Amino acid sequence: MADLTSDFVGIKSPNPFWLASAPPTDKEYNVRRAFEAGWGGVVWKTLGSEGPPVVNVNGPRYGAIYGADRRLLGLNNIELITDRDLYTNLEEIKRVKADYPDRAIVVSIMVPCEEAAWKAILPLVEDTGADGIELNFGCPHGMSERGMGAAVGQVPEYIEMVTRWCKQYYSKPVIVKLTPNITDIRKPAAAAKAGGADAVSLINTINSITSVNLDTMSPEPSIDGQGSHGGYCGPAVKPIAMSMVSEIARGEETRGIPISGIGGITTWRDAAEFITLGCGNVQVCTAAMTYGFKIVQEMISGLSDWMDEKGHTSVADFQGAAVPNVTDWQYLNLNYVAKAKINQDLCISCGRCFAACEDTSHQAISMSEGRVFEVIDGECVACNLCVNVCPVEDCITMEAMAPGTVDPRTGNVVEPDYANWTTHPNNPSATAAE
Repeated sequence: MADLTSDFVGIKSPNPFWLASAPPTDKEYNVRRAFEAGWGGVVWKTLGSEGPPVVNVNGPRYGAIYGADRRLLGLNNIELITDRDLYTNLEEIKRVKADYPDRAIVVSIMVPCEEAAWKAILPLVEDTGADGIELNFGCPHGMSERGMGAAVGQVPEYIEMVTRWCKQYYSKPVIVKLTPNITDIRKPAAAAKAGGADAVSLINTINSITSVNLDTMSPEPSIDGQGSHGGYCGPAVKPIAMSMVSEIARGEETRGIPISGIGGITTWRDAAEFITLGCGNVQVCTAAMTYGFKIVQEMISGLSDWMDEKGHTSVADFQGAAVPNVTDWQYLNLNYVAKAKINQDLCISCGRCFAACEDTSHQAISMSEGRVFEVIDGECVACNLCVNVCPVEDCITMEAMAPGTVDPRTGNVVEPDYANWTTHPNNPSATAAE
């Protein structure tokens, strides 16, 4: 049976599934329930400085985007960091860690961008016995207006500076949580690495307004007739998160820094995809808030079964396996040709492929008597739209043309697949690649 044991920057846990810093990790009761359900670790909800606690709204805190079946696709939140007393949190962290020594507990922190503030809180966190800290440089609402969260994460110089302070005053691993609300994710990641960070985690939530109430003309969630931008998360942000993770994994200045993947992870397959893009573990929030803590059991069993099927004995066996296959567009093999194929035995004659291709694509699907749909090879450019809109899995597939066959669009013979396309003389970008 596959071994899911995780060792992320020296922080050990029985599996790579951690709960992200969020409402599910706000207090001892929740975290104990999470560990009993099987989670390998948690990132405790963000702690702030000593003094008056943060005040959260008492009205709705979440807005949502739904699929056609009311499945939750995205969640917008306007909740701030913990509104519980700092010392209450610290005492609870210490108790939970003592009772669950085999589970990972990382403490998220957000305090003003001043050395004295970080110097004051770090020893307090270290005394809890927690395994590490995560610097919250990503929160896009509420705290950012106070000069924290994303306001720090959008300035690489601040990231490097605060990370250096933390490495100076704290002896355990320092993870830097990055904001996606930035043009090039590699810059803050490089700054974290330059500051001595042991790892980065991403993505934090995306700045968003999910909906507007057309009766009250207020963004949702609405507080006494007004709304605010918040942080967007859930399955809808997964593609954005994976792209940013891959950029860090393959970037010249960021390559090699350990990554904790966050963003829309709902199933074991989602987790496996993040790991193939270079992540050492994953953090989950929205899925737990949607389905409860026991969803981790499906993640554990699903990942374990898949690893057994593929012959992987540990997560390290496939970590980063997809990174070499992520490239820039200019290096894609323009001699590769594929065509759509419709399996008539599976086709339900709904016509969605025909409508999409005829109206918005390349007019490469014909409809004959009896609503029989067939691909016109001479017009098909293998755009994949028909595959994406077809409601029947595997009814339409893309099939590569073997080298030496004739492309009906041009009458030319398909070139063979070159072992090293980036330097092949037929590649117009080969000189630039060299």
